Amino acid sequence: MISFWVAIAWLVAITARSCIHLLAPDGGAQSIATIDVTAVAGGSNIVAIFGQWGAIQLLLALLLWVLLLRWRGTVPLVLLVFTLEPVLRGLAGHLKPVTTMGTAPGAEINWLVLPVMAFFFYLSLCPKRR
Repeated sequence: MISFWVAIAWLVAITARSCIHLLAPDGGAQSIATIDVTAVAGGSNIVAIFGQWGAIQLLLALLLWVLLLRWRGTVPLVLLVFTLEPVLRGLAGHLKPVTTMGTAPGAEINWLVLPVMAFFFYLSLCPKRR
């Protein structure tokens, strides 16, 4: 049961992040991720990609909301997605590094989220004790 509530809490954060990327004037690229979009060529393209990224994130978040709220048995699947996301984002960042003026919040918490989500994913697979 606690895994369900952890998944809900993290999904609230993911939904908010998605909306910021979609709706913020700079997509959060400079204001949050500290990517210089004003002094570089193609800065508007970076902002556009962040906005599109937010749209895709929002679609994924909505799908995960449906899974969690409609089918409680999908909690392990949702937590598996939450566990794999930081791994894949870390891999993408390693293969295609981004130059920033500071450390983006996503980069700071990426490796903290992984063990937490892995733990709750494991916990969601454990049989309930009565």
